Amino acid sequence: MVVGLVIACEVAFWVLLAAGLAFRYALRMPCTGLVLLLCEPLLEVVLLAVTALDLKNGAAPDWRHGLAAVYLGFTAGLGPATVRWADARAAHRLAGGPPPVRPPKYGTARAVHEWRTAGRWILSAAVALALLQGAVWYVGDDGGTGPLRAWQQRMLWVIGVNLLIALSYTLFPKREPPARDAGKPVDPEADAARRSRR
Repeated sequence: MVVGLVIACEVAFWVLLAAGLAFRYALRMPCTGLVLLLCEPLLEVVLLAVTALDLKNGAAPDWRHGLAAVYLGFTAGLGPATVRWADARAAHRLAGGPPPVRPPKYGTARAVHEWRTAGRWILSAAVALALLQGAVWYVGDDGGTGPLRAWQQRMLWVIGVNLLIALSYTLFPKREPPARDAGKPVDPEADAARRSRR
């Protein structure tokens, strides 16, 4: 039941997102679109309540309860950014808004972007860790919390990997390639010879 509800919540998230943006931009009904988008957190509340009720009724904690906690954590950490990403694209395509800003490719700006991205993933994993720890305390040490602890270890890996990725962009920033012969007149014969060697 818990896994089915996680899948239903994920499907409902995208349905509500698409419907909310369609009402907001295509149908020019921004209030209705906002209401639909604000319904999305209710999905997580329902999932949290059902998971807690399942544990309260004596279900042994297993990977499904851990999956529900991880899903809730990642929805909390990544959901708002996903909505903003989709909103910018819908505004551009359906309402003539400005084109979405592309992430920077090089240097410090790219490193800052990677740290922001890592921050969202780390927040997601931290929320999942907190929910998993809450479930461990709720069940108690004699309730067989091994599967929940296993999910906590995975979340620590997620945090570690994202820190390493962001740190790599800080220590080894991607450099912008130099402009090709900027300001120099082009020699047609030399250019043709260079192309023929490729």
